[in-house]
Amino acid sequence: MQKRKETEIERLICAVYFTGFLVMAVAMMVFQPHVDSISEVPVSPPDEYFRMLIPKFICEHGTLPTGLEEEVRITGCGFSYGLYNVLPYIIQGYCMRLVNLFTDSQLALLYAGRAVNVVFGLLMAWVVYLLGRRVFKDSRFRWLFCFAVMYLPMNLFVHTYINTDSCCMLSTAVILYALVCAYQDGFDYKNSIWLSIGIVLCALSYYNAYGYILSSMILFVGYFLTKQGRWRFDWKRMLKYGIFISVLVLTGAGWWFVRAYFVLDGDILGLKTKEQLALLYALEETSPLNTYQAKGIGIWQMLEENQFFQCLYDSFIAAFGSLCIRGNRWTYLSYKLFFGAGILGWIAAWIFDPDMRKWNGRRVFFHLNLFLCAILPLLIMIDYAYTMNYQHQGRYILPSLIPIMYYAVRGIETLAAVKIKRCALPKILVNAGVAFALFIAIGSAVYMVFFRALPVYRTMGMMY
Repeated sequence: MQKRKETEIERLICAVYFTGFLVMAVAMMVFQPHVDSISEVPVSPPDEYFRMLIPKFICEHGTLPTGLEEEVRITGCGFSYGLYNVLPYIIQGYCMRLVNLFTDSQLALLYAGRAVNVVFGLLMAWVVYLLGRRVFKDSRFRWLFCFAVMYLPMNLFVHTYINTDSCCMLSTAVILYALVCAYQDGFDYKNSIWLSIGIVLCALSYYNAYGYILSSMILFVGYFLTKQGRWRFDWKRMLKYGIFISVLVLTGAGWWFVRAYFVLDGDILGLKTKEQLALLYALEETSPLNTYQAKGIGIWQMLEENQFFQCLYDSFIAAFGSLCIRGNRWTYLSYKLFFGAGILGWIAAWIFDPDMRKWNGRRVFFHLNLFLCAILPLLIMIDYAYTMNYQHQGRYILPSLIPIMYYAVRGIETLAAVKIKRCALPKILVNAGVAFALFIAIGSAVYMVFFRALPVYRTMGMMY
């Protein structure tokens, strides 16, 4: 009877988790404005007009742009999003092409493109749920982890308009799920397929998350190094699964880089071509000659200007539109409390829990790589801001989200379990703390969508 009741509660929470995300994502997808000209409207999604040019080109021509065409060029910046990895745009473009068989409505085409990212978001929610079941045995903290990841307002936001961020976020979840399964159960063909899918999605979506590819390679090789009296390396099994994964990844993603090599004269990442186009066509304020690096300004001076890290934190939590729709002060303070509780939990565990200081080498190795996944997007973003004048926007570091939320929730769970002088926290107090943390996660998303964003969208209208 007790088990049946727990199953029913689990199903109810699961329904709330997926349905709540879908309702908020669809509401944002439908009501946030789209700019159908190059005029700037602050509440429209960031750069969606220029991002839309790529799937629109695919929809109209049935082929991929090279990124050199004038019709896909970003006015003022001189380059095109077609130079970057475009798998999400390809899917969006052909979905738009399908819809275009039945209607010429630009609004319908826009919704078709946006809907692809809503689906990416739902897939990410499913993979995060699977990951949560693997890393949290206690259902209270498992659900806290799932809601904390998927209901973070900025993560929800990137799944509602045309971009490549949404596919990238899905890829990070798939890669981490594959690696956790492999380290718990061992590498087999199933886990190798999961890992290959994640790497392909990551490689063809967003450079900021490439740290996950690096980390997965390190963890894959490191898995086959074991200590049995002395260190041994299982070359046979490593080559068996390594070749299998390599074939899948090269088949799924290699074609794009081969194409870029021939189309862009050997520039497989498109970065050199982007800089050349920017030098030719960009306005003075967006020219590569106007970056912090080009002007001889040091990185530390850049970081001290314009409250760099404060703006980065705020827009990592909640900043819709072109960073203009923000939460109130409690939105950002509540997440500071959330992260602070996680940090406090790790500190308390280190002091009072001897087992915390007895992690084996494989576990330490895994977490060092997880930390690498969390820190690399920040380092890449700072480099972009310094060398290419990228704005300090939190969406650029969203690939760090899952590791950050894992450590925050694990810290809260650890804090709840810490015993001081053999006395643990009362269960009712732990449940109250988890409920408050869930309120922060769910309440922030609901507040940002229904009380901050949608009222603004209704006054602006859907199309311009």
